[in-house]
Amino acid sequence: MNLGDYLSRSAAYWPDAEALVWSGQRWTYRRLEAEANQLASALQGRGCLPGTAVATLAANRGELVVAEMALCKAGAVRVPISTRLAPAEVEHVLVDAGVEVVLVDAKHRHMVCEIADRRGLALLVVDFDAAGDGDLAFPALLAEGDPSPVSVDVPAGHPAVLNFTSGSTGTLKAAVQTVGNRLSNMRKMAMNPQATLSKGSVYLVAGPITHASGMGILGCFFRGATVVVLSAFDVESYLDTLEREKVTQSFLVPVMLNRVLASPTLGRRNFPHLRSITIGGAPVAPARLREAVEAFGPVISQGYGQGETTSTITFLTIEDVLRGIESDPDLLLSCGRAVFDTEVRVVDPDGRPLPPGEVGELLARGPDCVQEYFHAPEATAELLLDGWVRTGDLGYIREDGYIFLVDRKKDMIISGGYNIYCTEVEASLYDHPGVFEACVVGVPDEQWGETVKAFVSRAQGTSVSEEELRDFCSQRLSRVKVPRIIEFVEDLPRNRNGKLDRRLLREREWSGSERRVG
Repeated sequence: MNLGDYLSRSAAYWPDAEALVWSGQRWTYRRLEAEANQLASALQGRGCLPGTAVATLAANRGELVVAEMALCKAGAVRVPISTRLAPAEVEHVLVDAGVEVVLVDAKHRHMVCEIADRRGLALLVVDFDAAGDGDLAFPALLAEGDPSPVSVDVPAGHPAVLNFTSGSTGTLKAAVQTVGNRLSNMRKMAMNPQATLSKGSVYLVAGPITHASGMGILGCFFRGATVVVLSAFDVESYLDTLEREKVTQSFLVPVMLNRVLASPTLGRRNFPHLRSITIGGAPVAPARLREAVEAFGPVISQGYGQGETTSTITFLTIEDVLRGIESDPDLLLSCGRAVFDTEVRVVDPDGRPLPPGEVGELLARGPDCVQEYFHAPEATAELLLDGWVRTGDLGYIREDGYIFLVDRKKDMIISGGYNIYCTEVEASLYDHPGVFEACVVGVPDEQWGETVKAFVSRAQGTSVSEEELRDFCSQRLSRVKVPRIIEFVEDLPRNRNGKLDRRLLREREWSGSERRVG
């Protein structure tokens, strides 16, 4: 089995079709196939064997896509490193994964070389930007290879990607995504009726290729679609690209969606080719889903998954979102229903399945779910329950199968014995037109143990007050859930994945407290 074979097949079917677009450069399927083979054979000539760990550390660029396909062909293990990581975290990844080759841009090359020198790591450092200083330039490495087909046969259980994530603990660990896991993800992309890809489809990658935005690239190449990559997310560049490249599909995380909907140019734009924008990576406020449909039309859907599940395990379809707007408003709080060959259940603390409507932890099982963390047997034991992946998310299932996430297990607020879910309070805040972004945490309270605090970023041009927001929430939430404290901020902090950093805000509030909750 070799995942790179699907690119080879599409290159044979549609050699002159456009496969990849980035920063003014355009790769046909013929060119992408040739460069991926060249890079794969060049790495083989440098001693890269099946199972060799090869890291990438660079901002979005076309060569990262070439590298992904080349590593598939060579049977190497890809280790994508987020550019948001601190040097100490990058060092941990390089050492823990046993990385032997790093493909890096000029901005991060010095950091990698310094780590390698200090730790005595025998790294082959390849510079995408050909900056020199003794390191191998990417074009020079590419020239060492041969464009003849490369296809190393590897078993389905062979590691394909080490997906390093901190989750809510702050400790970096790698979910081992196998060739079989990635194949399942590709199949889901092909089967998804909401975003069916084919020759002529254009998928816009707006976020980091290292994360969810890039997860669907192989599925695009499997169907002969075009992948357009943004170097970095910028609202106006994103909207310009939607129009210019006649984009049919895209993926946004909620933070990106917030900024797109706030664009002063959005109302003047036209997207006649757009068929699907999938929102994922974090809970989406119902108010934002309604605004998105108003702005883009009936093309909005929502997916839910994790690095530990490789791909989307539940999906709220375009039709679901429309039904939520028109007749079933609770649906806008749902992350959808289990899709294709994924199984999902909700269990109590002892692992027993719960009936519909009762809140418990969400578990998932299927061919896309990982079965281990790399070099972390204790974390693996905590991850799995009889072969099911423990997501760490609390939720419930409705009678008709729709799943509602209510919070992360470690984020739930317990105030005076009442369970309060941060996402529920945030959804209420987002309904107010004066709120641009909101993040809710539990903070110390002498009487109740914890109480609810909301950090709020105001929408541009508004001046909503703390009292006004509390009154607004009191019409929608029980008294115990209404934020007792509201702090207005210019910007909310984000973690390495670009998500709102609830953990950091919570740690600030509890710093110095003698008694910790949770």
